[in-house]
Amino acid sequence: MSFLAPLAERMRPKSLEDYIGQTHLLQQGASLRKALDVGLVPSLIFWGPPGVGKTTLASLLALHLKRPFYTLSAISSGVKDIRDIISKVEKSGLFQEKGAIVFIDEIHRFSKSQQDSLLGAVEKGTITLIGATTENPSFEVISALLSRCQVYTLAAHSKDDLLKLLQRAIQEDEVLKTKKIELLETSALLAISGGDARKLLNVFEIIIGTFGTATTIEITDELVSSIAQQSLALYDKDGEQHYDIISAFIKSIRGSDPNAAIYWLARMVEGGEDAKFIARRLIISAAEDIGLANPNALLIANNCFQAINTIGWPEARIILAQCTLYLASSPKGNGAYMAINNAQELVRKTGSLSVPLALRNAPTKLMKELDYGKEYMYSHDFPGNFVQQDFLPEEIKGTQFYNAGSSKKEQEIETIINHLWGDKYTKK
Repeated sequence: MSFLAPLAERMRPKSLEDYIGQTHLLQQGASLRKALDVGLVPSLIFWGPPGVGKTTLASLLALHLKRPFYTLSAISSGVKDIRDIISKVEKSGLFQEKGAIVFIDEIHRFSKSQQDSLLGAVEKGTITLIGATTENPSFEVISALLSRCQVYTLAAHSKDDLLKLLQRAIQEDEVLKTKKIELLETSALLAISGGDARKLLNVFEIIIGTFGTATTIEITDELVSSIAQQSLALYDKDGEQHYDIISAFIKSIRGSDPNAAIYWLARMVEGGEDAKFIARRLIISAAEDIGLANPNALLIANNCFQAINTIGWPEARIILAQCTLYLASSPKGNGAYMAINNAQELVRKTGSLSVPLALRNAPTKLMKELDYGKEYMYSHDFPGNFVQQDFLPEEIKGTQFYNAGSSKKEQEIETIINHLWGDKYTKK
């Protein structure tokens, strides 16, 4: 049976009616369904984790709308390929009534110039673009193109979705339906899939393949775990371990363990993880977990991000390693992170409190007559460029949001605050 396509490919649905999942987009009344019903689908970006049906949904939309369908991969296609397709569509006149759909997989891997080459055709309606990405489009798709597309978020498959896919494969696949397969337990299969239908079907096919010509097969969690451990890759940058390993990486930095942090970094580097993804998480860690305990951490993390964009692989791994070791070895403090959390929580509880009159801007005569800014004291007119006055709304006056941690730097900051404000601020 080596001539057969993989199970996940064989089980691609042939119509929207057979498509499983993404009901929030396709059920009656949903935004995408409404667009389909009137036949006016705009250019789209499908954003979601791997294996949730982005490619399949794009092809089914084209089939449903009876539109010509072209596919490109951002990994292997360039500006010339894009222009060739646009030229072909223009010459055929297809855009006059029903524009061709051009699907670009992993559009986040397209460079700025490649994305720019799509703008004119998308804006004029020559083509309807459908891009698929696992990365946040706000970061990876240029603003000019993003503004011309509707972004739809696709969710990981639910347990019920995945079980339906399995049952359908067992009952309908040309190979599997010749066997008697019993799903005695499914927890391990579902856990390994991580909501990724493609991974689920690929692992399931591997497991069935280990039985050779046997026609009766019983699937248990123990069986799945033993086979999967031998067959699955150590790191899947598009799957569950993408999130598990970055979590371990950040927690190692937070826990001040440079050896563990550099190990998890190596796992990501060897697995081909996107360097920008790692660098962005380092910036977040520098602000959230180190913050004012060492303000230089954020500068170094930001410089790391800039440097890897200049250098690229493989040397970027050295820059990432340097930043990782610095952050892991740095004093820790989450004062800034907790301060904004505390302030946001109070804003949600108290709503839009009025700005004190003394702090209001007074650009007009009427505002001055209403005492806007009248009692404000200009700090630089006082010794040490400081004078105690109220900057918070009356209702929450004296509320303390920032609490210094135990690091030397934060204790120095707390000393300065206490010196200036005394006991004015008390935690509530």
